[in-house]
Amino acid sequence: MVANLLKLRFLVLRNTLARNPWQLVAVIFGALYGLGVLGLLFAGLFALSFAPADLTRTILVLAGSATVLGWIVVPLLAAGIDQTLSVARLKIFPLPPGRLVVALAACGLAGVPGGVTLIAGLFTALPFIRQPLVAAVALVTAVIAALTCVCGSRMIESLNSGLSSRRRYREISGVILLVPLLLLGPIITILSDGLANAADSLPALADGLSWSPLGAAWAVPADLATGRPVQAALKALIALATLAVVVLVWRRSLAVALVTTSQPVTKAAGRGDVGLFARFPATPTGAVAARALTYWLRDPRYSRQLILIPIFPILLFVNSRTLDSPWLVSASGPIVAVLLSLTIFTDLSYESTAFAAHVSAGVAGRADRAGRVLAVALFAVPIVVAITVASAAFAGAWQELPALLGLGLGILLTGFGLSSVTSARIILPVPAPGDSPFAAKSGASFTTALTTFATWGVLALATLPEAVLAIVASATRSTPLAWATLVVGVGLGSFLLRIGIRTGGRELEQRAPELLTRLRAGR
Repeated sequence: MVANLLKLRFLVLRNTLARNPWQLVAVIFGALYGLGVLGLLFAGLFALSFAPADLTRTILVLAGSATVLGWIVVPLLAAGIDQTLSVARLKIFPLPPGRLVVALAACGLAGVPGGVTLIAGLFTALPFIRQPLVAAVALVTAVIAALTCVCGSRMIESLNSGLSSRRRYREISGVILLVPLLLLGPIITILSDGLANAADSLPALADGLSWSPLGAAWAVPADLATGRPVQAALKALIALATLAVVVLVWRRSLAVALVTTSQPVTKAAGRGDVGLFARFPATPTGAVAARALTYWLRDPRYSRQLILIPIFPILLFVNSRTLDSPWLVSASGPIVAVLLSLTIFTDLSYESTAFAAHVSAGVAGRADRAGRVLAVALFAVPIVVAITVASAAFAGAWQELPALLGLGLGILLTGFGLSSVTSARIILPVPAPGDSPFAAKSGASFTTALTTFATWGVLALATLPEAVLAIVASATRSTPLAWATLVVGVGLGSFLLRIGIRTGGRELEQRAPELLTRLRAGR
């Protein structure tokens, strides 16, 4: 069974790459990146062979503890990212839990994250290369630590399998994971300042973690190298006991998860309750707008795009304080406008086969494009205006407010027009309806990033007039130019939006059957 699961794992990967060349390109770039990281890690750990033993011990224990913690926490917060061999997919087969534990552990080590962790762990023998016996012990403890990481991750998945099937839990956990990642820059800046003042406490922290399940395995070779064999033996026992407990808990939770079924949650609507459809005009454009806005309110794949909106003003605020440049905050409005203008870029991709309702009903392409823009504009325009006014107030740039509003609204309207055309031509690999909003197909990130950057380039060229006017108005502090920027931004943006809706509508009508076929194929 172990061999069969490994074979199936690599067959899924091969078929996925063969179906989409862009995914193959993404995997190649990812492999090159991983090799680069391993190369840097190899060089850094080899350099530690010339460092003091206490410094080597501190670095290995802290880095190793962070690695184990990451393996444990990420599955808890990001359920649904890797579903190739998930419990939900395996529970339909009559597999004994004991053998399945071995098979899944082997598949975990054979995967990219597990393989990289194992190789990186084996590299921890390099600092002790002058002591062959200690280096051999480091190789063994690295395998124990890597197995603890993989088995601990699978244990959390099995324990979490019931909760992860609930949509609200996936939404909240995904947001909890994404927000710290987006704020990683300010967090690192704050922590760096704190650690610079508390560098003397790091060895004590490493010493404490070395007696915990997180860092025990990583501390064993360092303790042997510094002449503490008793402590090394005790920590080796802690590492082995941790692995044993993790495997036992995983096996038990897996046995329960394999026979547990989740019941779908249903919600009854009152008679005559048609939701947002009652609040929009009874026209094709109004129907599309009501439907799209319903998705924005209920589908986490749509709403997750709004997480970035409050994040960027925070990032700019932190950087403005660090660089002593309050004017950076005033750029919040235009940047948020860029993000919001491209939110409908993947609208049709997220809709998936539900787009068949538009095709079968013969909805005009212009009505489809206009309805989707209207749904987003209802909250995007107030957000851009509010953030622009607030940032101008914070920076004391009231004289530049018309120019900032003109630039922000111009970008927003132009981006809506551009997205109306682009989304009618390009189908991107996105999470399927009902999946975790943070699930990703292999190669999807690369394809999406490449297309997004190209769209950003076109958007930058299309909004060049108002951008130049805004820069000149800000540099010269010219009030007439600031108001001219507002007029040009709104006027030119509205004109390009109208062209984009017409062009995108025409493209949609001509390519609707082809787009529906690609949506059904998931590409």
